[in-house]
Amino acid sequence: MHNYVIDLLVRNHAGVMSQITGLFSRRNFNLEGIVCGPVGDGKESRMILTVADDSKLEQIVLQLEKLYDVLEVKQSEKHPLTDVFEKL
Repeated sequence: MHNYVIDLLVRNHAGVMSQITGLFSRRNFNLEGIVCGPVGDGKESRMILTVADDSKLEQIVLQLEKLYDVLEVKQSEKHPLTDVFEKL
């Protein structure tokens, strides 16, 4: 199975992670891994999501970009954390 990484910069407040994971859940799309932590002064967080290659991936990325609390979306096939997730 080939995994992709979605790297998000989000506003850091209660409910953001639930909003993002809910988007995946509503579309019946499985998250393989999640790492999240505050950046800078704590007003923003970085979320690193790993997902399996799927025909719905592009649509989910487009939906993430529309969310108010998502400030930036990057998608890549290779990310330093990909190897970490694969070892878990």
